[in-house]
Amino acid sequence: MRLETSRLFIRRLNESDWQEMQKLFIDFNNSKYAIYDMPLPTENEESKALTKRFADSNLFFSVFLKESNNMIGYVCFHKNGDKYDLGYCFHSAYHSNGYAYESTDALVKYFANNYGVTSFTAGTAIDNTPSCKLLEKLGFACVSTETISFDNTFSFQGGNFELQI
Repeated sequence: MRLETSRLFIRRLNESDWQEMQKLFIDFNNSKYAIYDMPLPTENEESKALTKRFADSNLFFSVFLKESNNMIGYVCFHKNGDKYDLGYCFHSAYHSNGYAYESTDALVKYFANNYGVTSFTAGTAIDNTPSCKLLEKLGFACVSTETISFDNTFSFQGGNFELQI
């Protein structure tokens, strides 16, 4: 599977993408948004293992710039019954360029058109304004909020978003 947009191409994540994924993991762990998620591995063996697990799911997609062939992020789904939960991660060097919207929009439409998926979900911290705005631009609506804590020392308000097609 290969999708193309005006500036990007998207394909299923491969196990061989582990070094690019490792760069994304390191960048994410150093971002201000890392507090809203579990830490990602940064060592070679752990990065390889997680990339393999993601690739084996067939629901993780690598996003590349057409002009340079550089992998700039990934978009993923987690199937939960008849719903597909959307997630994504882009290297900070490529934030604020519309790449996350362009790729997630293409993949949501691909899943709807090719697999008949009509229900998508997503969760993000309410304080993660760029993510909330992206979800709203895609047509998701915030249907509820909840307090989330990973280690009982830090908690935040998470938003639960849904899109019905």
